[in-house]
Amino acid sequence: MAAQLGLFGKEAATIDRCFGKLVRTELAEGAWFDYAPGWLAGHADVMEALVASIRWRQERREMYERMVEVPRLYAVLPEDGVGHPVLELMRQVLSEKYASAFSRVSLGYYRDGRDSVAWHGDRIARQLPDALVATVSVGTPRRFLLRQVGGGRSLALSLGWGDLLVMGGSCQRTWQHCVPKVKHAAPRVAIMFRPIWVPADAPASTGSA
Repeated sequence: MAAQLGLFGKEAATIDRCFGKLVRTELAEGAWFDYAPGWLAGHADVMEALVASIRWRQERREMYERMVEVPRLYAVLPEDGVGHPVLELMRQVLSEKYASAFSRVSLGYYRDGRDSVAWHGDRIARQLPDALVATVSVGTPRRFLLRQVGGGRSLALSLGWGDLLVMGGSCQRTWQHCVPKVKHAAPRVAIMFRPIWVPADAPASTGSA
């Protein structure tokens, strides 16, 4: 069944402008997420273009007093490439739908089951009362987990094949998300759309030019 469903990604890349399959789930503490399976048709074409044309980076972060490689690749558009023409259409349609300028576009490339991301909320967004993050997943689905800050039982989604996930409200501040390691997994790319956020502790503008 999985192989048969994956074949639907071979058509030309188009999006569901009407958001006909979109369902909202309300979470605790003012958090919510919207999920639309298969929002992007032709995901395989997009995946192929991104893997081949993007200048992928390997990030390093300090952990337990030593620098370690982040177990996934990362890119920012347009600095690291143009990607695929449908990305700009997705950005425009999502910005209109959610009345928010999704000006920042970044990519996360999970090459196999060893690539992952630990429990977290977006660094700047978790300082804000409310924030929006929209993600379109192309390639083979991977488990995506959500849990409240502090731990507890998690909620699981399977994201890939053009699925859309939008996290909103207090989700980045009061909840955390992760993509855990698995024994075997085919490649997946997460296409992330965010507004330009101003940190809560940023100095106020003087208004001078």
